[in-house]
Amino acid sequence: MEKKTTENMLPVYDTLKKVFGFQSFRPNQVEIIRSILGGKDVFAVMPTGGDKSLCYQLPAKIMAGTAVVISPLISLMKDQVDAAVENGISAAFINSSLAPEETSSVYRRLRNSSIELLYIAPERFVMPNFLETLKSVRISFFAVDEAHCISEWGHDFRPDYLSLSNIVKTFSKVPVAAFTATATRKVQDDIIAKLGLRDPFTVRASFNRQNLFYRVKSKRDLTAQLMNILKRHASEPGIIYRTTRDSVDALSDFLSGQGIKARPYHAGLAQEQRKANQEAFSKDESHVIVATIAFGMGIDKSNVRFVIHADLPKNIESYYQETGRAGRDGEPSDCVLFYGREDITKIRYFIDQITDDTERDIALKKLNQMVRYASHNVCRRKQLLEYFGEDYTDKNCGACDICTGKVEKVDVTINARILMSAMSRTGQRFGTMHIVDIVTGADTKRIRELQHDKIQTYGAGKDKDKNHWRFIVDELLAQDIIYQDGGAYPVLKITEKGKNILFGKETVSALKREETKKKPHKGKWGVFEDYDKTLFERLRALRKHLADEQTVPPYIIFSDKTLHEMCRRYPAALPEMASISGVGDTKLERYGDKFMEVIKTYLKENPVISNQDNRSLDMPSGRAISKPKGETCEKTYELFKQGLSIGEIAKARNLAESTITSHIEQLTMDGKDIVIDRLVPPEKRDKISKLFLTLQSWQLNPVIEHFKGAVSYEEAKIVRAYMRRKTG
Repeated sequence: MEKKTTENMLPVYDTLKKVFGFQSFRPNQVEIIRSILGGKDVFAVMPTGGDKSLCYQLPAKIMAGTAVVISPLISLMKDQVDAAVENGISAAFINSSLAPEETSSVYRRLRNSSIELLYIAPERFVMPNFLETLKSVRISFFAVDEAHCISEWGHDFRPDYLSLSNIVKTFSKVPVAAFTATATRKVQDDIIAKLGLRDPFTVRASFNRQNLFYRVKSKRDLTAQLMNILKRHASEPGIIYRTTRDSVDALSDFLSGQGIKARPYHAGLAQEQRKANQEAFSKDESHVIVATIAFGMGIDKSNVRFVIHADLPKNIESYYQETGRAGRDGEPSDCVLFYGREDITKIRYFIDQITDDTERDIALKKLNQMVRYASHNVCRRKQLLEYFGEDYTDKNCGACDICTGKVEKVDVTINARILMSAMSRTGQRFGTMHIVDIVTGADTKRIRELQHDKIQTYGAGKDKDKNHWRFIVDELLAQDIIYQDGGAYPVLKITEKGKNILFGKETVSALKREETKKKPHKGKWGVFEDYDKTLFERLRALRKHLADEQTVPPYIIFSDKTLHEMCRRYPAALPEMASISGVGDTKLERYGDKFMEVIKTYLKENPVISNQDNRSLDMPSGRAISKPKGETCEKTYELFKQGLSIGEIAKARNLAESTITSHIEQLTMDGKDIVIDRLVPPEKRDKISKLFLTLQSWQLNPVIEHFKGAVSYEEAKIVRAYMRRKTG
């Protein structure tokens, strides 16, 4: 039976719930999906964690024909196909990892119109036989993932992507949707032009990942510093990036010797070894991957709790995308960058090997931007967002080392004059290290040869160490008092503002920050609810068992976020399990009974948690309580009294709408003044109430089924609470 595309959005929301198990869309998703269904081209910048895959998987399920997804992430294709199949979508992939007979089988299914979603690599698109096959089947739309790869201004340009400009020429009536996680305005314009997108619907989602905590640390005793972080994240999955294969191997061996389940990943390993190490990480058999940047593009693991850069990245795009592999499930995660000036020299060496002048200049510019991010005493989040053209106006993000550190304002005028005097007396022709050597009175061959030990400011700052003077340099750079000029080896020069300070017309102060011991989730950056950790471990063990049986990563069965919600709400009946985010119809049928069996057993062992009646209500946390109460419900109540809707409260509190509905439900049961007419129209409320009375049951699923989607779970739950309060 042919599927119909219609302006009516009911099928879209129905598919969202039944196939993917979600009650509502994330920002921008529904607009993108509506455009694709309407046959319009799309260009979307959606940061990692924004779930852009749903934007093409959902319309692929609804539209007639096959949706073709073009992606360079061969290692990720199987996981994405497995995840789609788990949700009840007919999906397949074709790439070099398939045996000839497997490829032939996919071609047969494609010609028989039995594939809704097909993943291919970009080089496959240029193969004449494959193109002829595509021309012979019905294509619903094309989705180009990692679209920045087509732009030479992007951070991961791939020549194979240039052939994708033929999509529009060859399939002129088929819509094309391009997605990328990182793109400046310049890269965006380049992608649209090269793909030939036709007046595309354009989305630039916010780059602000609120659940990520950014920090930069001076690189000193690296192994000891890394061990301190890993102790805080014991048994949690994370990625450590290094720039060279040797450093990857050495660190992986060291961590393994310390009893940490760590594995290496880099291009120097045999392909089978790389694959085995990546699979071990995906399947929760290894906690830490130590990797070069060769790792990560093919990782869809949602519960990575930390990403550490043990060396300076080459550019902000790469850094942002790599940190974006943390916390894809929306829960608190750490992003730590270790910065040492020796990293700059190493990267510049490789930049100097680039023969093309334009390409070399671009690489150098990007490196300097990365250095400014690491060295400037400015909110990390603000710097990242401004790089991508997003204005971040909050004075304190509450989720980076700058904004959460202790601040001390110190006058550094004398220090600034010492530095700038050394710069001036040496002709403003030298870089940071040499100027710092002069003011600290270093006895180097270069200083002696240039007779810089004879100038007046030689040794003027020897009472302080070099780290202090590097801090002063960074502060003066951040405040535009001095600037760096030149190519691979920039020199320090004085601005007009700096001259006023040097000649005593102005003063300068610096904010010295010391990072606190505050845990990330305690900041102002969001509220993340607790969950029953004992039950979570049991559910995680069941998930691992089921995943091993089907040879898929555990997160494909259910994400950590879905398990966490189960550990807050204790669903012990199918209707309640169906209302958990991430539990669609197919997964409910396959796994619902198994997970509920574990939950029921756990509740019998812990009767204090809940009685049978209260289990039908949403549970807010893993604490041993019978119903949601206290500060978190009161906050919701205060916002509700101010006139905010459930959606507005959820956004303001950074919580799921289902969680806010749970609060409203409990507040209603507690006798609070909840005006139900604001939530459910009186006529609809009366119909729902009558059905509950007719059924003589508080079960939600029969109500939802009776109204065939016209009544949501949230509405039914609120009416149920209203009735139960009235009946005592």
